[in-house]
Amino acid sequence: MPTLVRPIAGLRPQPGLAAEVAAPPYDVLNTAEARLRAAGKPLSFLHISKPEIDLPPGTDPYAPEVYQKGAENLARLMADGTLIRDDQPCYYVYRLRMGDHVQTGMVIGASVAAYDANKIKKHEFTRPQKEDDRVRQITALNAQTGPVLLTFRASEELRTVVAKVTATPFTYDIAADDGIGHTLWVVNDNALIARISDAFNSMDALYIADGHHRSASASRVAAAAQAEAESANVNCFLAVAFPDDETMILDYNRVVKDLNRLSADQLLDQVGANFAVETSKGPAKPAAPGEFGMYLDGNWYRLTITADKVPEADPVARLDVSLLQDNLLRPLLAIGDPRTDNRIDFVGGIRGLEELERRVDSGEMAVAFALYPTEMSALMAVADADEVMPPKSTWFEPKLADGLVSHVLD
Repeated sequence: MPTLVRPIAGLRPQPGLAAEVAAPPYDVLNTAEARLRAAGKPLSFLHISKPEIDLPPGTDPYAPEVYQKGAENLARLMADGTLIRDDQPCYYVYRLRMGDHVQTGMVIGASVAAYDANKIKKHEFTRPQKEDDRVRQITALNAQTGPVLLTFRASEELRTVVAKVTATPFTYDIAADDGIGHTLWVVNDNALIARISDAFNSMDALYIADGHHRSASASRVAAAAQAEAESANVNCFLAVAFPDDETMILDYNRVVKDLNRLSADQLLDQVGANFAVETSKGPAKPAAPGEFGMYLDGNWYRLTITADKVPEADPVARLDVSLLQDNLLRPLLAIGDPRTDNRIDFVGGIRGLEELERRVDSGEMAVAFALYPTEMSALMAVADADEVMPPKSTWFEPKLADGLVSHVLD
């Protein structure tokens, strides 16, 4: 069986320039937001990850000249010494801080062969258009610049190594515009590299948390390259792996535009067939799996699914997003396929329950539902069963930065 991980010779900023280079992930900003964020910042990685900002307004972000511009911008930052490449394969300890939450993981080269063999496990479908975009981007740059977020069952050996590394001076410690802290340590000690490799490669599996399109596109690029040696750079993909007991999943909530010709009282009455319903004096933030908050007609209600509606053996059907879909959204509000139905929208938990109230009170939406965050054990159970989670099941925070470590393929 293929190994799971190996060290990479990372491409990264000069230490004094890390704050100027680091940027939000390419897929959390639209072009207008990226253009504004990068204005007056020639070293921002957005010039590489969103290169249409350097072309005339209205340029198709999937046009060939966009990928070419990204490659030119990457070459410029490498040529002027803004980005430097380590002279040996390394691991990198990466710590994220958001408020009181801290999670510490490892930047790794994740094995494409292990991904293809389903030892790096998936839980989402991918869309061909998004895969094609990432394939073109990787090919144009000859580099992977957006890390995949992985998780693994916590390892005491890795925890010990991380504690040893983080007791030494860091390489970067920056705070992004959104207040998220990013701290990085370079691990170039051969003994520690061997311990990290052994710890990861003794695991049964790694799990993709976020980045299914990036990992799928890396597999396609590797297949096209047909590099036989497992050590070839193209045969691994850039990832940051965090232990499951530190990786944070936030709630991913739902808002619906109308009540499917029901009155508020009729909806409340029909919800009671599958849920225990209690009036809440304030926002009903779910406290456990199987609990939901519902904001309707200016009032909050706490809904608890009845036990007989929770299938024990099906890891997908027992997810809270599935329980809400199967017992309320589909039968009562006629939301058939949440992937395509334009009557439903999704609100990341980072926005808080106040955003649900705002969307309903404005008249834009008729009802909102707050969910308990999907638990990491549930995500792993779905992946272990080779199943796929429903859309918008997980919202991961804090986000990794682009530009702190990239992986060059030659």
